[in-house]
Amino acid sequence: MRKWIGIVAALVLATGVAGQAVAAQPSEKQVRQLFEVMHMGQMFNQMNSQMAGVMGQAVPCVPASYWQGFIDASGTEQLMGRMVPIYQRHFTARDVVGLLKFYKSPLGQKVIAEMPLTMAEGMKIGQQWGHERAEAMLKELQQKGTLDASGRCPASPGATTPTPVPKTGH
Repeated sequence: MRKWIGIVAALVLATGVAGQAVAAQPSEKQVRQLFEVMHMGQMFNQMNSQMAGVMGQAVPCVPASYWQGFIDASGTEQLMGRMVPIYQRHFTARDVVGLLKFYKSPLGQKVIAEMPLTMAEGMKIGQQWGHERAEAMLKELQQKGTLDASGRCPASPGATTPTPVPKTGH
C-alpha cells in the first residue's frame, strides 16, 4: 500500500511540475510593436539631437550636421534590433501584451509624451543635488583635516621632503 501511495505521490508531483508552463518569451514582432507604440524611434531621434549638440560643443571644428546622422534610420534599426533580445529576456509575452495595452491607453501615451521632460528635469535636479552633496562632503573632509584647503590630500605627518642623492663622479 505504501508503495502505491509513493508511486501516486511521485506521479502527482511529476505531473504538477510538468504541467507548470514556462512563461512564454515575447516574439520579436511583439517587442517591435511595443517599440512602435512607445515611439522608440522618435526617442532615438531626440537622443541624437541632444548628442549632436553635446558633440558640437565638444568638437567645435566638426559641423553639427555631421553628428545629426549618428543615429540615422539604419542606426535606429540596428539599435532596436539589439534591444529586442533584452526585452525578450526581461518581459514575458504576457507582460508585453499588458504593456501594449497600457501604452496604447491615454495614460500610457501621456507617460510617453511626458517622460523625456520629467527625465530631463530629474537629471538636472540630480546633478544639482550631487554637486551640493559633494561640496558638503568635501567641506566635512577639510574640517576633519583629511583634505587640505584646496581639496587635496595633505602630506602624511611622517613624510619628509626627500634629500637629493649626491652625484659621484665614476
